Amino acid sequence: MKYIIIGLGNYGFTLAEDLSAVGCEVIGVDINDSKVEAIKDKVATAFTLDATDEQALSVLPLNNVDVVMVTIGENFGASVRVVALLKKHKVSHIYARAFDDVHRSVLEAFNLDRILTPEKDAAHQLIQQLEFAKISAESFPIDDEYFIVKFGLPERFIGFSYNELMWDKEFGIKIIGVIRGRTIENCLGIQVTESEVANTLVENDEIREHDVLVCYGRQSDFKRLWKKL
Repeated sequence: MKYIIIGLGNYGFTLAEDLSAVGCEVIGVDINDSKVEAIKDKVATAFTLDATDEQALSVLPLNNVDVVMVTIGENFGASVRVVALLKKHKVSHIYARAFDDVHRSVLEAFNLDRILTPEKDAAHQLIQQLEFAKISAESFPIDDEYFIVKFGLPERFIGFSYNELMWDKEFGIKIIGVIRGRTIENCLGIQVTESEVANTLVENDEIREHDVLVCYGRQSDFKRLWKKL
């Protein structure tokens, strides 16, 4: 994937660095020469230019990349003008950072592919992590509402069958797999625990010690389940 990132403040710089680290081709752009100097060895190319200047902006290969991201900090006017110029140049896919609700409302009028709200998203993700951490759960977000969550059950559930849980009906949570540990001897005769995944549970399969469940559902439904557990 090829990206142009316009605005190399803290967020844009980190985004450019991380995308490059996973093999993407990134062109970094900023009006501040020191920021361009700081990123130039971490990305494919970096330009010092004023992206609000249409003539300067046209130097960039705007229509030869997959996405152009506008990650300008709190300069409302510059952000909106750059987005408007990108639309004028018929850039196919544009992401833009919004730093408050008014900014977001204005950007929504451009019908962009995605509006980035890093501060709000970071806070939301932290709350989710803290919520799942209450029962030592690991979570993977599917979207803003649905998650895949991995967690163990309290000891009192051992010996019950998975059919008896009935979480699908009661909470709307689907068990999609169970990670089980079994003790084996390695080539040195040392006992070690090996994990295996049971993607299909047979009828009346019992809950065993150290079982780790992998479940799918909404965050709100998991909260209701935590109260029961």
